[in-house]
Amino acid sequence: MNDILSLIGRTKPLLEEDITKKDNVLTGEVSQSRFLVIGGAGSIGQAVTKEIFSRNPKILHVVDISENNMVELVRDIRSSFGYIDGDFRTFALDCGSKEFNLFFINEGPYDYVLNLSALKHVRSEKDPYTLMRMVETNILNTIKTLNLAIESGAKKYFCVSTDKAANPVNMMGASKRIMEMYLIQKSLEIPISTARFANVAFSDGSLLHGFNQRISKNQPIAAPEDVRRYFVTPKEAGELCLMSTILGGNRDIFFPKLSAELNLVTFSSIAEKYLLNIGYEPFKCKTEEEARERIFELKEQKKWPCFFFTSNTTGEKDFEEFFTENETIDFDRFVNLGIIKNTPNFDSTKLEYFIKSINTLLENSWTKKDIVELFFTMLPEFKHMETGKYLDGRM
Repeated sequence: MNDILSLIGRTKPLLEEDITKKDNVLTGEVSQSRFLVIGGAGSIGQAVTKEIFSRNPKILHVVDISENNMVELVRDIRSSFGYIDGDFRTFALDCGSKEFNLFFINEGPYDYVLNLSALKHVRSEKDPYTLMRMVETNILNTIKTLNLAIESGAKKYFCVSTDKAANPVNMMGASKRIMEMYLIQKSLEIPISTARFANVAFSDGSLLHGFNQRISKNQPIAAPEDVRRYFVTPKEAGELCLMSTILGGNRDIFFPKLSAELNLVTFSSIAEKYLLNIGYEPFKCKTEEEARERIFELKEQKKWPCFFFTSNTTGEKDFEEFFTENETIDFDRFVNLGIIKNTPNFDSTKLEYFIKSINTLLENSWTKKDIVELFFTMLPEFKHMETGKYLDGRM
């Protein structure tokens, strides 16, 4: 934990004070409640599952499509926490499937339904097929599981959002913003809350997680030098989700209070700290080819080849933000958490049009242009940045 904090430019856990003040309330509610965590084997899902498990819930069921990650989650929990009196089980299921529907009916009801499933990568918008899967995962499956929670009488529904939903410039962020619009609509039928937060440091599939992979495989490290991001640790991500779930009011969107001066950091600066931390001097190469070719030569000198570049890929924003100037913010309730306060303001006609249009495309065929144009209809302020270049074209 301390190593991760130092790499992302902080000296102490972000939510320590807020968690300490509210832990009796959190533990009391968790210990008498039944939880379903969807997408619980991803990095954020595992983190929030461990936060719930450590507070001894009555029921904790975890669903995820990744069988392997689920096995590791169970091993991690058993090795760290042991066992609880309540019913803890995992299920390798797709929440969009018929099997999940039957599972939900037979194993529920649940007091709290947490949906952590998402396609989170900006690179997922590069083709029309993955992009449509993003729509299905981030939007359609949210609506489906929301309806199941409503029909079963759940006390609360939580769904994770992203900082990229604030003034989105990529399809991933826009899909989460549209998801938030459906959450607001459904908030008239069930209390909902969500969270927008920063990049989770060293989460599966992240660039920082990739640093570990590159080192283990004797490969150079590549990172943009102009892209700045906020970072939270996996544990902080889990704490943030749990606090929003238990303590959030209806339609609240939680986010971490982070200072742009102190906490916006570049990937390249983290790469340099990371290498120094494991005993290597960063060696900047001028090209990818040089970095690949010199790996073993430089490694013998306790140096590691790095290729730092200026970002020019589709959907990249040079910095992140958690809220817009048009949103109402409560900065006073928590020490290190802010809350976006929403009213039940939504356009039912527009939301119905989106679902009808997506279903029509699914029944026939579609192009990326079809989906992008539909997103612009939903979000007229959408600042989509199409460059024709994608992260898969880089090292």
